[in-house]
Amino acid sequence: MITEKNNCRKISAMYDYDIIIVGGGPAGFFASLAARENRPEYRILILEKGSQPLSKVRISGGGRCNITHACYDPAALVTYYPRGSKELRGPFTRFQPRDTVAWFEEHCVRFKTEADGRIFPVTDRSETIVDCLLSEAQQKDIHLHTRRGVKSIIPTGEGFSLMTTDAGALTAYKVLLAAGGGSQSAYRMATDLGHSIVPPVASLFTFNISDARLEGLAGISLPEVEVSLFHNTRASAKKSGQISAKGALLITHWGLSGPAVLSLSSWGARQLAECGYQAELRINWLPPNTPESMFHLMQKVKENHPRRHANKQDPSGRLPARLWQRLVSAAGIGPTQAWNEISNKLLRQLADELTRGEYFIHGKGVFKEEFVTCGGVLLKEVNFKTMESRLRPGLHFAGEILDIDGLTGGFNFQAAWTTGWLAGQGMAKEKG
Repeated sequence: MITEKNNCRKISAMYDYDIIIVGGGPAGFFASLAARENRPEYRILILEKGSQPLSKVRISGGGRCNITHACYDPAALVTYYPRGSKELRGPFTRFQPRDTVAWFEEHCVRFKTEADGRIFPVTDRSETIVDCLLSEAQQKDIHLHTRRGVKSIIPTGEGFSLMTTDAGALTAYKVLLAAGGGSQSAYRMATDLGHSIVPPVASLFTFNISDARLEGLAGISLPEVEVSLFHNTRASAKKSGQISAKGALLITHWGLSGPAVLSLSSWGARQLAECGYQAELRINWLPPNTPESMFHLMQKVKENHPRRHANKQDPSGRLPARLWQRLVSAAGIGPTQAWNEISNKLLRQLADELTRGEYFIHGKGVFKEEFVTCGGVLLKEVNFKTMESRLRPGLHFAGEILDIDGLTGGFNFQAAWTTGWLAGQGMAKEKG
């Protein structure tokens, strides 16, 4: 009598590999290692179309590799994911940042946690992470072919046949698509296998803004501002829900950057794409102040220091002098005007400039440390316990090919580690 397990091994022996992973990024490598830990006998191959695997890991965090974030509560962790938060809730109870750190520490990588929660290797070198993964894969006899992409995946009986870019064909019992975000060939293969793709658009980018109030102020940063997104039409503004984000902000030569802007670009990724990255931005330079609270604060200054020049005194004490002077001028207040010379109308205009100033976004810039895509494989078509396709048994997904993306700060890597680990666990299970 042939048992179910032995029957599955007999079937898989008909193929070149038990598992072929399409994509040599963090999710693909982590999946291969998770599968190997459970199935030392499996034949596992990673196919990477580029010349170097783990290329995104190499350049992340300015070459330092922000591997994850020190948020260890799954319920809190999912709030950093504009897409995929609901689906990741369960997976994060099984493999979360604490598990990521523990896994790498078990493989001789030490970490440090910075004040903002970002976690980096103590070496401050992304190569530390790359070398760890490559070394483990080599020691665990996981095969890696670089410069070898995949053109098509065709179901064959219990498994799959993969036509590669070097015109060679490979067969596998199970396949993992982990080609990253924005891979049109991977999206096409997923579609050919019956899956739906949420149209991909950019996430995590800076704002191009040309405004006299910001000219010559490049390099000025503020620890906390609140930025809100409004589109040009009433319909789109209503649809956007007036998305807001708080955090540090940096004035650049081309406009605005920093965590607050990057967060806003992520939450509003699809809406911004729909309006061609032409939108109105409102900035509260002094949260949590409102126009009314700022007006009353300046009235008190006017009463207590009537003869002081307004452009030399920021009542909050929080704004850099050059920015304060620029906003005072934008409100129509002269450089030599004293507080007692400023009408209440002008004070209200200044309060508006400080707490809800309007700036026009005329395009998106590039956040060089991240290349994140909003969109990908429709999440309801994937079983998040095993990362297996609900439509095609034996096909799994991990990483950014899914319609999952997080804010900057290590969250996108964590999604890759978690979904990769789950996929590896899932592929290590025999069918039946």
